[in-house]
Order: sequence, then structure tokens, then C-alpha cells
Amino acid sequence: MSRLTTFSKFLITLLIVAAAFFGLRYLTSKMNTQTGGTVTTTGTANTTPQTTTGTTATTTGSQSNSSANTPAPFTYSPPAPVNGKLKGVVELGATGFNSFIVRMDNLKNWKLEKSEFGNSLVMENMATDDDIRAGLKKYISDMIAYGVAGKDIHFVVSSGAKKAEVTQKIINALKMLGYVVNTVTPEEEGKLALKCTLPRAYDKNSFVVDIGSGNTKISWIQNGQVGAVETMGAKYYQNNTPATTAYSDAMAKAKQVPANLRQTCFIIGGIPYELAKQTRNGKERYTVLKAPDAYTADGEKQKAGLNIYKGIADATGCKQFVFDWDANFTIGFLLGL
Repeated sequence: MSRLTTFSKFLITLLIVAAAFFGLRYLTSKMNTQTGGTVTTTGTANTTPQTTTGTTATTTGSQSNSSANTPAPFTYSPPAPVNGKLKGVVELGATGFNSFIVRMDNLKNWKLEKSEFGNSLVMENMATDDDIRAGLKKYISDMIAYGVAGKDIHFVVSSGAKKAEVTQKIINALKMLGYVVNTVTPEEEGKLALKCTLPRAYDKNSFVVDIGSGNTKISWIQNGQVGAVETMGAKYYQNNTPATTAYSDAMAKAKQVPANLRQTCFIIGGIPYELAKQTRNGKERYTVLKAPDAYTADGEKQKAGLNIYKGIADATGCKQFVFDWDANFTIGFLLGL
């Protein structure tokens, strides 16, 4: 370095400074570029979760709306009978005969084997006692042919059918054939519906409704005691009863259901049957009904039944009404034998 001239030393120093300057500038530029990329990436990452969250909220909303129109299924399965015996019961209802053949074991577990609904031919075109007896014999023989012993066939008159003139003729004809005909009050009918319809696993938080043509029964279990009340049936319009009166009476009676027993309502009867048919999935035992306002009534009877259903739903605040395809209060009668 001592041999270099002063000017040469100056040039070398200048080159070193220039190289250092441009090198530092290059490094600074590269670092800024990398930092800018990181910010962009972070922004993108933040945007993605926000978009996803929005989609989730939308999906949740869609599921909620869908649930309102199509209730979630009720997946409870009752215990099956073990080594059960066939028993038959016939309901003399306000609109005809309903028959049920069940297999029942010693623990009162039961399974429906066969049912017929609304068989009014037995009650029609039978002007004479002989006609009635002949029709009933055919009806009984069909059940015996299925495997039910004659002594295990029972007849129950619904509380709504007792006033019909033809009912007494049928009762007399059955007595002549050696059968005992059992009559029930609305309160007893409600208790029998409860015995058959309310699963043991739900007796601490649920109640039962049976909407019939002649009357509607509401029942529950509180502190080991069965409570039951009666309101109007789905044919109240035939008595010129205003819909507002029927609705108010249904509300007043349903309010007697204890508040802690309103989580689920197990519902049976003709009108609930018609509603459940609209949404039943295959051969499921239980179908959850939609809210009463979600149905369009087909005819005066269905309109009246929906009015009663709405009164009960509004009074109790219950959001889950489960229709049982196999239950009937007369099966509750068999369970009590």
C-alpha cells in the first residue's frame, strides 16, 4: 500500500465505499420485499378464516331453516318382547272399528303385529241383530285365524263412541257371543293412552296427547300419579262450536301439564296420523310432526284437529310432537290386564 500514490489510494477507497453503499442498498431492498410478502400472506390468511366463518354462519342458518320444515328424526327404539304371546283388542270408536294384534311378554314389552284402522263396514248396513252378530263373528274369526286365542280377544268402547246408537247394539251382540265389552271414561282413556304411548325413559319430561274425533285426551305422570284431562275432539265443528272456543279450551286444558313435563309430547289419534303420513320416513316407528302452522288443512276435520294441536302447542311451548305409529289406548288396556 506504501508504494501506491496518493491518488491511487483515493480511487481504491472510493471503490470500496461505493461497493459498500450499493451492497447495503441491495440488502435493504431485498429485506423490504420479503417483509412485504409476509404482510400480504398474513392478510390472505386473515381473509380466509373470515370467509369460512361467513360460510359456516350461512350454512348454520340454512340448517336451521331446514330443521324448521323437516324436524330431526326421533330415534328411540322400545324394548322388544321376549317369548311373547299374541293378544288382540278391538276399539269401537266414534268413526268405526280399529283392531290391533300385539305380541306381549311378561314384562309388558310389546310389539305390534297387525293393525286395521277405520273399519266402519262392521258398523254400517247392519239393520238387524243377526246382521250385527254375523259381521262380528267374521271379524273375530279373522283375528283367530291370525293366531290369537279366542279368550285373548278383547273389546273396548272409546269414550267418544258411547253415545252412538249403533254402539249399544254391538255391545249387546258381543255379549251374546260371550265377550265382555269394556267401556272407558275420557280420563280412563287418557291414562290408557299414556300407559301404551309414553316410553319409560321419557316419563320424567314428557306428556301424551290423543286427538280423537269425539274428544281429545291429555295425560302425564307426576310424582308417580297419572293426570288426565279432556278437551274437544276433531269433530267439534259438527256441534257448531266456534274454532276460537275449541282453541281456548285446548289451551286451558293443556296448561295443566306440569312445566317440567313439556319437553316432548307423544301424540296419537286420527288427525296426527294424517299429518305424520306426509313426512314418514319408510317404516319408522316414530315420526316427528311439524309445527301446526306448517300444515295446510285438508277438509274441516283436519282443520279442526290442527286447531286443537295448535292450542296444545301454544299452551305448553312444546316443540317436539312425536307420533307413534303403533300405539293406541286399547293396547294400554291390554297392558293393564
